Order: sequence, then structure tokens, then C-alpha cells
Amino acid sequence: MDRTKEQELAWLRTITGELSTRTITRLDETLPWYGKMPPSRRSSVGLVAQTGISSFIQWYEDPSSTPWIASDVFGAAPRELLRSISLQETLQLIRVVVSVVEERVAPRSEPLREAVLHYSRDVAFAAADVYARAAEARGLWDARLEALVVDSILTGESDDELPSRIAALGWHGDGEAAVLVGTAERVVDVDQLRRSARHAGADVLIGLQGTRLVLVLGRLDAPLPGATPAETQLGFLEIAGRLADGFSDGPLVLGPTVDNLVDASRSARAALAGVAVARSWRNAPRPVAADDLLPERALAGDGLARRTLIEQIYEPLAAHSGELLETLWCYLDNGRSLEATARELFVHPNTVRYRLKKVSEVIGWNATGAREALILQSALITGSIAHNGRRAAPSAK
Repeated sequence: MDRTKEQELAWLRTITGELSTRTITRLDETLPWYGKMPPSRRSSVGLVAQTGISSFIQWYEDPSSTPWIASDVFGAAPRELLRSISLQETLQLIRVVVSVVEERVAPRSEPLREAVLHYSRDVAFAAADVYARAAEARGLWDARLEALVVDSILTGESDDELPSRIAALGWHGDGEAAVLVGTAERVVDVDQLRRSARHAGADVLIGLQGTRLVLVLGRLDAPLPGATPAETQLGFLEIAGRLADGFSDGPLVLGPTVDNLVDASRSARAALAGVAVARSWRNAPRPVAADDLLPERALAGDGLARRTLIEQIYEPLAAHSGELLETLWCYLDNGRSLEATARELFVHPNTVRYRLKKVSEVIGWNATGAREALILQSALITGSIAHNGRRAAPSAK
């Protein structure tokens, strides 16, 4: 090392404290976000600035140490730095430090000024690398956490930590949720699925288990910029239809809507049971609601489907009127013939029509459709078995 450089290094070491003080003062004067930070975080950012000045002196002494020295600038408090300021703010910080050092050393030596500019470039690249690595690590962590949340929903083994895990993922769904299950290739365009969901006014959690693709859906808690009201008020079945292209060919089943994401395991169980039997309905739509597969699911031994048939169809009718229940039994037993039903019950066909309309009002299912008739007949059989194997008697007139 020549004598001139030794003198410059000695001089730089004597003004290190002065440069640090000037840098902190300049940060306070020129960067509003720095002044608004709490003292502990300001200290962390100031430490990074001071480390940058010290590292420059080490680098100037041995320029071949560039990769190590530049990275060490952010090694003093990397987590605090990344939590406190963005990459843009970090580059503003570097610019302030460089300008302070350059102003002080430029009058002394042109080579020293060029060294400052060269080093600042290396530090800027090092900053970008630090943030890129942090983003990659965060992405991997988020993926693992998302897989854990989806698995908890599928298995129903949720615990007290599930809400905090959901919050950590930045879930923006508001209130109701539903689970969509289908098949997919091993490589799924996750980003496209998220974009499609956001465009449909929904947030989504994605889980890929082998060839099974699971989407947990929730409506966004705030409209997207530029979105029309219709785009933010879609039903889950319509949202599922917009996401169908992200799945491979095969059954695509949407579980029933639940009140919140924590209760989504019930929707997941129904969707999984629906996928197992969906092919048995020859003309099943895609996507299909799990509750439209209640007969197939009940025949396959799904206890949730049996309870749903009883609780949503059989018991409401029995509680409302035994007359409605008996009319529905007769109508279905007689091949959905109004005249045959009227003859068996000794009433006018219009009375049968009125009662069937009342059935639809009570339970929301229309017995005149072939598919819904199958669901209703399954509910009557399942309900009668559950109630000691007897058909309910009509109420006294």
C-alpha cells in the first residue's frame, strides 16, 4: 500500500465519528419517515448507516472484500431493518450516507471520491439482494403456513392458533367462506388463481395435495379499485365457476357456505365427500354444489349428508305439518303425478299443487323437478329411518 493511501485511510478513521453524526443529522432533516420512527427503530437504521461508513473504510483498504463488506452493512440489524423500512427507503438511506461522505472527502482527493461512488453502487446491489432473499424466504414461509392452514381445515383439526395463522397470511375474506375441491396437475399456476379470485371479489387459500387441489374461498372485505358492485357480490358458486379453468378435468365440488373461515372444515368435509361420488350423477354441472349431491353422498355412507337431509328437509316439514310431509310422500310414491296423489289423499289436484308449493316455501326445494325429487325422496327415507323407521302420520284435520 502506498504512503498516500495510508494517509487517506488514517484521515478517514479520524473523521468516522464526524461522518456518523452528520449522517444522522441529515437523515433527520431530509427523510420524513426517519423522524417519525420510534426511537428503537431509528437506532437500528442509524446503526446501519454507521456500519456503512465503517465498512467503506475497510473496503477502501481492501477493495477485493466487496462482496463481504457490502453484505455486512445490513448484517448489524437485518431483521429490524427489513421490518422498519422498505427497499425504496433503504436506497434513500444509502443516498444520504453517500452524499454526506462524498461532500466531506471530495475536496481532499478525486480518487477517494470515485471510491465512494464505486462503493455506493456495491452497497445498493447488496441492499437489493438482502430484500430479494427476505422476500423469497417470506414467500416460502407463507406457502408452508398456507398449506398448514388448508390442511387444518380439511382435517377439521383446528386449534386456538388457527385464527392467528389465518391473520398472518393476510387473509382479506370477510365473514362467510366455502371450500372448492377438484383435481389439478402437479404444477398449478397459483398466481393466476389468485388473480382470478381477486377479480371475482374473493380471497383464496390454496392447497395442492398430490393431484387434489383445494381452494378456500372468502369474499373480499373491501371492493377492489375499479370493481363494479356486481363483481364484489358474486355468490360462491359463481366465483367457483370463474376459477374452474385452474382445475383439471374431473369433478369440481363446492362445499356449503359457512359463517367464517374457522368453521370451513364443515364445508371441506362436504366438498370432499361430493368429489368422491360426483361421477355417479351423469349430468352433474361443473362446478356442482355439494348439497346437490346429498343422495349420492348419503348412499355412500356420508353421515354429514344424512344429517343435512334430515335437518334441512325432513324435520322442517315434520315440524311444520304432517299433512305436507304425507302429501310429499304420496306425490313422490306416485311418480310425481298430481292426479294419482289427489286420488290417494281424497283431495282435489289443486290442493296437491298448493301443498307442494308450500313444501317449496318451507324447505326451499321444489318437488316437481326430477333431481330435486330424488333429493327430497332421499330425505324422506333417511328421516323416516332415523325416526324409528316409521313414516310420519298426517296431522288431524
